[in-house]
Amino acid sequence: MERDDAYYMQLALYEAESAQRKGEVPVGALVVCGDEVLSSGHNTNVTGHDPTAHAEVVALRKASALRRNHRLPDCDLYVTLEPCAMCLGAMVQARIRRLVFGALDPKSGAVESIMAFPVDKTNHRMEIKGGILSEECGKILKAFFKQKRKQPMR
Repeated sequence: MERDDAYYMQLALYEAESAQRKGEVPVGALVVCGDEVLSSGHNTNVTGHDPTAHAEVVALRKASALRRNHRLPDCDLYVTLEPCAMCLGAMVQARIRRLVFGALDPKSGAVESIMAFPVDKTNHRMEIKGGILSEECGKILKAFFKQKRKQPMR
């Protein structure tokens, strides 16, 4: 049975909620191959003291380890927030077949918000589809940052 993009984005939102519970920016990602969720991940850059531990990279690392291969050409990546340039670069290196994202990121989104990553000029071209459950994906982020602004500075 083939699932639709909204189904997988909802699963990515559950990952974002996991990040939020840990005090991380609530972004979640999945690597899906066929109808199988191969891996999932959420932001762990704060708790892991790792600037590269974005949800997409975490999910790609897990999927690559499971496949014992750094290439994932038959896989799709779902992420709740428009990826940054680093994450898009990782997807190109992994040869992800298709990227599906939720909300736009006006601060560091590299698909269309602050830049248009030159995917068409790289050695790998992936299909990109944005705006899936964008309202829900944006809502969790807005609530997170609203709460952060209420907290006293340390």
